[in-house]
Parts: sequence; C-alpha cells; structure tokens
Amino acid sequence: MRSRLAIRVHSLLERYFPERRVFLRSDKDTKFIRLRPHVQIAAAVGSVTLVAWAIVATAILLMDSIGSGNFREQAKRDQRMYEARLNHLASERDARADEALAAQERFNSSLEQISRMQSQLLASEVRRHELETGIDVIQTTLRRAMKERDSARAAEEELRLALAENPGNDTLGSADGPSESAFDMLAMVLSETAAERDKIMADARDAIAQAEEMEFEIRLMQDQNEQIFRQLEEAMAVSVEPLDKMFRSAGLDTDNIIDQVRSGYSGQGGPLTPLTFSTKGEEPSPDAMRANRILNQMDQLNLYRIAAEKAPFAVPVKDAYRFTSEFGYRRDPKTGGRRLHEGVDFAGPVGTPLHATADGVVTHAGWSSGYGRLVKIKHDFGIETRYAHLSKINVKSGQRVSRGDRIGDMGASGRVTGPHLHYEVRIGGKAVNPMTYIKAANDVF
Repeated sequence: MRSRLAIRVHSLLERYFPERRVFLRSDKDTKFIRLRPHVQIAAAVGSVTLVAWAIVATAILLMDSIGSGNFREQAKRDQRMYEARLNHLASERDARADEALAAQERFNSSLEQISRMQSQLLASEVRRHELETGIDVIQTTLRRAMKERDSARAAEEELRLALAENPGNDTLGSADGPSESAFDMLAMVLSETAAERDKIMADARDAIAQAEEMEFEIRLMQDQNEQIFRQLEEAMAVSVEPLDKMFRSAGLDTDNIIDQVRSGYSGQGGPLTPLTFSTKGEEPSPDAMRANRILNQMDQLNLYRIAAEKAPFAVPVKDAYRFTSEFGYRRDPKTGGRRLHEGVDFAGPVGTPLHATADGVVTHAGWSSGYGRLVKIKHDFGIETRYAHLSKINVKSGQRVSRGDRIGDMGASGRVTGPHLHYEVRIGGKAVNPMTYIKAANDVF
C-alpha cells in the first residue's frame, strides 16, 4: 500500500518537476548532478521563501522609515509647541514679576506718603497746641482788661457822686484857685482813665478779632487733620489687611508672629517703638487717641514687613524655569508604592542661580544621600527651607543669609532624572506645601 502511494506521489512530482541533470565538464572528465523532484521542490520553496522574506523586510524598512519621519515631525511639532508654551509661561512669569515690582514700588510710595503725612500730622498737632495756648493768653488778657475797665468806670462814678454830694467841701479847696486846680487834676485823672479805658477796649476788640482768626485757623487745621487722619487710616487698611491675609493664607498665626518680631525689636527709641502725644497728665484728646491708633497700625505694618522678610514668601529661582513636580503623594517607580513628595521641583539648565527665599542661618551645606548637594536654612517662626540636587554650593554652615542671596546653582546631584531644584518648606520639622507661601506672596506683592 505504501509503495503504491509512493509511486503515485513520485509520478505526480515527475509530471511537474521532471528529473533534471546538470552536467559539469572539465578538461579531463565530465560529471553530472542529478536533480530529483524533491530537490527541485526544496529549491523552489527556498527561493520563494527568500523572495517573500526580502519583500516583507523591504516593506518593514519602508514603513519604519515613513513612521520615523512622521515621528520626527511630530516630535518637532511637540517641541515647537512646548517651546511656545515655555515662552508663554516665561512671559507670564516676567509679567507677574513686573506686577510684583510695581506693587512693591506702590507699597514703598505709600510708606513714604504715610511718613510725610505723619510729619504733617505732628506739625499740625504742635501748631494746634500753640494756638490753644495763645488763645488762652489772649482770653486771660482780655478778662484782665475788662476787669480794669470796670474798675475805672466804678472809680469815675464814685468821684462824680462825691463831687455831686460835696460841692463846697474843703478837701477841694475853699477859694476859686484851689477849687479849679482840684477840678483840673480830677479832669486830668478822668481823662487818663478814659483814655486807658478806650485803649483797653481797643485791645480787647483786637484780641477778640485775633481770637476769631485763630479759631478759624484751628477749624481749617482740624479739617486738614481730619483729611490726613482719613488718608492715613485708609492707607493703613490697604497695607495691613493684605499682609495679614498673606500670613493667614500660609497657615501662620499672625498674633504669635507679631509678638515674636516685637520681642526681638523691643529696644526703646528704635523704629518699632510706638509714638504717643504727651498729654501732661490730662485726658488725651480724641485726635491724640486717633493719632496713636494710626501710629500703632504703622508699628504693626512695620512688624509685618519685618516678618515677611523672615518667612519664605518668594520663589527660589528667578531665571527661566519649568515647574515639573508638585507637593503631595505620587507613585514610586522602584517600589510601585505611594510616597510623599515633600517639596516642589523647578527644572532648568545646570548652573541656574538659586536664591534664599527668606532671611535665616545656614544649618547644612553639603552632601546628603538622595538629596545630593543640599543647603538647609533655618528661619524664624520655626520655619526651615531646603534646596536639593545643587551643582554648586556658595554658602557655609553657620552663615547668615538674607532674602535674595545666591546660595548655589541648580544641578543634578543625588537621586534625580535630570537637572532641577527640589525645594522644601518645613515647619517644626514637618514638610508643608511651598506653593502655599509662593501663592500667598503673589496675591499681595
């Protein structure tokens, strides 16, 4: 049975692939190679397979080339869009920086205006006291002059009554000569008394007119003081409330912060000592109390200004940067679990200058495992800031720095995937969101 099937298959193959011979002739001999049907079939299958593979490989190469071109074009388009987005963000950042600078200039201008108004207020208060003292003197003089005038009138009336009752009294003389001399002397005394009376009345009228002028000036000064008070109160409300809101938005206790700053600047006679008007033991006037309230608000504004310098209300990167990672929990690519990203990341070129965000003292400046090159700065109010992955450190441990001082350069040291700054804010050792402080400052400055 098998032999018959083999014969049939062989005959079928012989029909399509007859046996062929390939002769190989040399100078001395002739040889041939017999190509049986199954050999021919194997050669044909191999040739077809080789051609098919060549076609498929060529198609794959063409598709890959076309796809690579499209991918490169797409990558270029994405790069252009990304660059445009970066330029737009940079322009917005520059605009916000300009707005912050303008707001700071307006704030400084308001402080200068408040200082000028304070000087005017103090000068007007001194002038008012001088006018009140002058009016008191004039009123005292006027009362004395009126008393002397009344006394002169009473003496004149008594003399007239005496003359009328004793027309022939010896005290005035019995003869015509002595009597006329006495009358002349009496007339002279009365004339002098009348002249003095007229002078006193004229002085009194002048004093009354001067007092009226002073009262008018006092009313004008009171109106001017009212306007100055109102402008100062409005300026204080505009200046203090946003700063108070900024601290509260950052989760800080403003009362505690103000007390800490005041305790550190409590020297008598310093810029933070509240000014008061001397009342000489008397009850302070409403204007004096109002002025003291304004001066207390100015003192509080100054305390807020000092506190703002000591808290991290600033961005550590002033050059162009990309905000690449926010504060919060994220997936760890190594362990697959979730871990807290305790800061924010600002990406930029290696060597980008980094600046302190508040006044403070450097507590660490060196290498720290995953942080790489790390700078820690201790600030007031229990706040600490950290600047990680630096390429260069420009400060030393124990050094005091101010806001805006360059503390190092951006880099890629430690556990990173590229050059960036990892920036942290900690209160009492616990990490908080740095953007809370940055956004709170942007709303004010």
